[in-house]
Amino acid sequence: MEIKAADVKALRDKTGAGMMECKKALTECNGDEEAAIKLLKEKGLAALEKRAERATKEGRIFIKLEGSKLVIAELTCETDFVANNADFIACGEKIVAEAMAKNITSVTDELAELLKDFAAKTRENMSLRRLELVEIPSDCVMGKYVHSDNKTGVVVLLKADPADAAAKEEIKTLAYDCCLHIAAFTPAYIQQSDVPQSYIDEQKGIFKVQMDNDAKVAAKPENVKAGILQGKVNKHLAEICFMDQVFVKAENGETVAKKIEAVAKANGCKLSVAKVVSYVLGA
Repeated sequence: MEIKAADVKALRDKTGAGMMECKKALTECNGDEEAAIKLLKEKGLAALEKRAERATKEGRIFIKLEGSKLVIAELTCETDFVANNADFIACGEKIVAEAMAKNITSVTDELAELLKDFAAKTRENMSLRRLELVEIPSDCVMGKYVHSDNKTGVVVLLKADPADAAAKEEIKTLAYDCCLHIAAFTPAYIQQSDVPQSYIDEQKGIFKVQMDNDAKVAAKPENVKAGILQGKVNKHLAEICFMDQVFVKAENGETVAKKIEAVAKANGCKLSVAKVVSYVLGA
């Protein structure tokens, strides 16, 4: 049967496939548009499986806030061209909106399928790498931040006691600034008690070897070396733990913990870090 150019164009507009592929699909399906759409999708998904091993080093972080709920997601792709494509962005926004509407708390086949349909059109390997739904309690202040390159996204919840202090602007600003800090310094842990003992022991081993290879340090008494070793461990933990890092907007070199304490005191309440979600593309 004759396949009209208008039908080919209509199929291309709906699927994003090439003109020749659309014409071929319509020919194979005897002009049946729905069957042609299905055929193109099947071919696209088959090609997608072949591309699954290709690296996805680009992408975007998406955050959607609605009422007392927030969804954060990481979508990856192969090129920055696609990462900045309006359709890719719209797909990510659709995924977080769907998760929000259905209270989906992590990556599901249903959400991944939304991206897979788009990937079939673009012929790039893509993935919904991770997603989380965050409930914001009434006694918490929420801060959120997505960096200008859309490759880093952070959510921070600060718990206020009493709860009504959560409405204070200075505390809201602090929550946002905590997000900025985490985006800039990417701490591995919130506080030192979160660090696994196995990691601390590993670092001690590394520092000990370094000290043994330093003739001046190696010659010191054992008790002195023990103090130096502990000092190195303490310094390292302060560098990787959020609460012990120097606050990004510190005026007098105060740590994050001291800054939170100062803001809490100024607002007549107690503040604690209730939750941190930090997404760095590919990390």
